[in-house]
Amino acid sequence: MIQRISRFFTQVVHRVLPDPLIFAIFLTIATFVLAFSLTPKAPAELVTMWGGGFWNLLAFSMQMAMILVTGHALASSGPVKRLLIALASSARTPAQGVMLVAFCGAIACAINWGFGLVLGAMLAREVARRVKGTDYRLLVASAYMGFLTWHGGLSGSVPLVAATKGNPMEKTIGLIPVSHTIFTGYNAFITFGLILLLPILARLMMPKPEDVVAVDPALLEDPPSVERKLPPDATLAERLEESRLLALLVALICAVYLVVRTVQKGFTLDIDTVNLVFLAAGMVLHKTPMAYARAVGAAAKGASAIMIQFPFYAGIQALMDHSGLAGIITTWFVEIANVHTFPLLAFLSSAVINFAVPSGGGHWVVQGPFVMPAAQALHADLGKSAMAIAYGEAWTNMAQPFWALPALAIAGLGVRDIMGYCVTALLFSGVVFVAGLYLF
Repeated sequence: MIQRISRFFTQVVHRVLPDPLIFAIFLTIATFVLAFSLTPKAPAELVTMWGGGFWNLLAFSMQMAMILVTGHALASSGPVKRLLIALASSARTPAQGVMLVAFCGAIACAINWGFGLVLGAMLAREVARRVKGTDYRLLVASAYMGFLTWHGGLSGSVPLVAATKGNPMEKTIGLIPVSHTIFTGYNAFITFGLILLLPILARLMMPKPEDVVAVDPALLEDPPSVERKLPPDATLAERLEESRLLALLVALICAVYLVVRTVQKGFTLDIDTVNLVFLAAGMVLHKTPMAYARAVGAAAKGASAIMIQFPFYAGIQALMDHSGLAGIITTWFVEIANVHTFPLLAFLSSAVINFAVPSGGGHWVVQGPFVMPAAQALHADLGKSAMAIAYGEAWTNMAQPFWALPALAIAGLGVRDIMGYCVTALLFSGVVFVAGLYLF
């Protein structure tokens, strides 16, 4: 049954889903139409809101780009590559291959979403090299499906931002520590439930042998090495560029800073901390500053599509926020909620809004001012309400192609190649999210 469902969605997606940039432009137009229809704002006001917000998320965009780039650079280091080869070698059959990729991708995304996206795509390539008869589209889709776990993990934007001083909701509800969001029973149920479900789901979605799409061998060629061997007559500048001591010194400074800050202010797991840890680890594993810089340069190519699209989504976010459209949509769900159903309805409202604002931090800015005061008024759990916003964003990323771009860039595929499988994952993973929010 699941195989037939995934085949149906794959056929539909191939016909109707445009390139992600066109998707973003279409969403911009749709948001304009909805805002004009449902709010009292004039067209000139709406255009001004959109244009004024076009560059509003540059700082946040840089944080997100750094998560992607540092995760990519770490995943492309020699030790991590060897780990990927060892992992891929454990798969003997196509079924084992897709299950392995889904399982490892889900765990890696729970550690760091950028690292997980990249590691999953790279593992999919390694499995495709070694296991004949595996559908390459499903392998890459299995890697992206792991992204469902990211908001319940260590790099989830909403729980980290909610715990960070100066976030938009601090003055309204205060800070929400990660002990009330990430490190809770319901989050453990959802995150580990997804880690167990996704490999099984990937196995059940496998196409029939006659429908398998083999990988183009050109897509599996290794990228150039970032390491450089110096000649005996290398200059002082060249030796400094390839100095292992400098790489270790940078990592040591980062480690000392984190220890001192923890001693002085307590442990803080925010976006900047995650980025700093991955930067230091990547510097050490690539051994020299310039080897790491070359790895970052290669990683930045995967962020190019995100860079051109993120301003459009920033404009959409500003339009939804300042026009009141996001509040109207959220209020539709919140008004029918009680203390027991509130997290579930907040989750559904976030899932809808994610099509226009595919950013966890963006959801906190757009939905937080409506969802969190309502949670306070109903005496609902603030941590669970915040995570409901996060889960909704993660859930419909399976139908929103924005964050699939880095994995697709590494794999060499287009969004239409994988989204049919991802939409199937959306349907079945929804059961885990709803159960975790409603039963705990």
